[in-house]
Amino acid sequence: MHHTHPSLPHYDKTEWDWLRGALATVDRDYGVLNRVFHNITDTHVVHHLFSNMPHYHAMEATKVVKPLLGEYYQFDGTPIYQAMWRDLKECIYVEKEEESLNKGVYWYNNKI
Repeated sequence: MHHTHPSLPHYDKTEWDWLRGALATVDRDYGVLNRVFHNITDTHVVHHLFSNMPHYHAMEATKVVKPLLGEYYQFDGTPIYQAMWRDLKECIYVEKEEESLNKGVYWYNNKI
């Protein structure tokens, strides 16, 4: 679920770099399950940026990183079951962004 969201790009080898790949994820609120999963669910962006950081520092790091990333920070507060249903319907496959200079950028689509 952290790598599947209508607003997340995917990249081929011409456009991918470490930072773009690390930021191609979204923090999600799993409610009480956030604690059960050691907050990897609501601090997933920081996990990608600092994968060696212990999970017990992730909440603090997320508070610091969010303002630094600005528009590049992704959070989805949609209730998890609604988000699952939306992503199942909208994120069927990825296709190239044709009308852009970034020919190696792909976006989710659902038109079959």
